[in-house]
Amino acid sequence: MEYRQLGGSGFRVPALTFGTGTFGGGGELFKAWGGTDVAEATRLVDICLEAGLTMFDSADIYSAGMAEEILGQAIQGRRDQVLISTKGTFRMGDGPNQVGSSRHHLLRSVEGSLKRLGTDYIDLYQLHGFDAVTPVEEALSTLNDLVRAGKIRYIGCSNFSGWHLMKSLAVSEKYGWPRYVAHQAYYSLVGRDYEWELMPLALDQKVGAVVWSPLGWGRLTGKIRRGQPLPEKSRLQSKLVVDVGPPVPMEHVYKVVDALDEIAQETNKSVPQIALNWLLRRPSVSTIIIGARNEEQLRQNLGAVGWSLTADQVARLDAASEVTPSYPRWHQGGFAERNPPPV
Repeated sequence: MEYRQLGGSGFRVPALTFGTGTFGGGGELFKAWGGTDVAEATRLVDICLEAGLTMFDSADIYSAGMAEEILGQAIQGRRDQVLISTKGTFRMGDGPNQVGSSRHHLLRSVEGSLKRLGTDYIDLYQLHGFDAVTPVEEALSTLNDLVRAGKIRYIGCSNFSGWHLMKSLAVSEKYGWPRYVAHQAYYSLVGRDYEWELMPLALDQKVGAVVWSPLGWGRLTGKIRRGQPLPEKSRLQSKLVVDVGPPVPMEHVYKVVDALDEIAQETNKSVPQIALNWLLRRPSVSTIIIGARNEEQLRQNLGAVGWSLTADQVARLDAASEVTPSYPRWHQGGFAERNPPPV
């Protein structure tokens, strides 16, 4: 397993991270992802460690805390062998203060995650979304206190806009507080918006991308084809899951899948392996979060490392997945002489 620097920090993480969104299966949204129990989770952790994948990502809202609890039990007795990444900010109760990045909620969120995970520290803690109500200074000063207390080692954010992230970095620099070294962001062959604003920022400010849903919210599993019905167990069968996931026209999905199928025949690799390998070559990417309902899916995704697509194959995937960027990126493209794209 290749290890990479996490942004501008001295912390190294595996190129692949295992996501625990399938653990627990609580509620309609997470039930559509999977329902992995402790025994199954322990087996998946075993396989990951055998392959050199040592980082596991979770969040307090995944199955209302069940995912963290199951992960904690699955790594029991081998905490020193793993890296734990988790997230907080989203609503965890009905109360007015059970949501957001306020000092009140963040302190409770971190304590809750530590208890569920059965550990006394978290390697990477990320704000799951931007809280425009809480001052940036309040959120970052709280994270600073948690780092100084030894409860968090590194901090990151998730799903921030460019100005959210840049303002946060500026505040950290102003006060000498820890900087975000990671941005957990959506990026895939059918969702390349990350490249327009967030990737140039990440490269300039040395913020590593922790990529979530690299298979386009289940669209690049190799089971979706033009003119064929969706698989019965696809998360795309759930309207709730589709509504909260990244939107993409199906015709664009089919165009990308057609290119992936061609390259799959050339390489003798699967569609998911090719889609993941393409992402591993992208600038600013530190690690890609892979998920799996079972051992077969996990081993399939682990096969994305240890080889590389050719330059020609990358170019064909780039062409098939390209869309017109939003403003001002499309305008900046006309001034490439002094404003070159990051890829």
